[in-house]
Amino acid sequence: MMTQAQQIPGSSHGRIFGVPFGDLGWFASLLMTLASGFLVFFAATFVGIFSLLFYGAFSHKAVDYTVAYMKIGIPAGAVALVVVGSFLGTLWVKRIIRK
Repeated sequence: MMTQAQQIPGSSHGRIFGVPFGDLGWFASLLMTLASGFLVFFAATFVGIFSLLFYGAFSHKAVDYTVAYMKIGIPAGAVALVVVGSFLGTLWVKRIIRK
């Protein structure tokens, strides 16, 4: 009889919300890192633009919207690239060492 852990494909390590990230190769890890960085960059830029929009509407001041890209979007995307890249890179190295 198989146990529950044997029926689920992938390892029990490196799971986020049940998704097995520990079994990704280096190229898949790189793609996931880049996709996460782009997603965070665009989401942070979106929130930054709307925050500046509301700030400008309520304060009646001219707002420079390039601040949303330079001071909000790019740093958030860079942090996401570093965090996700180090997490997935660590999982990939652990998987290579296990074999």
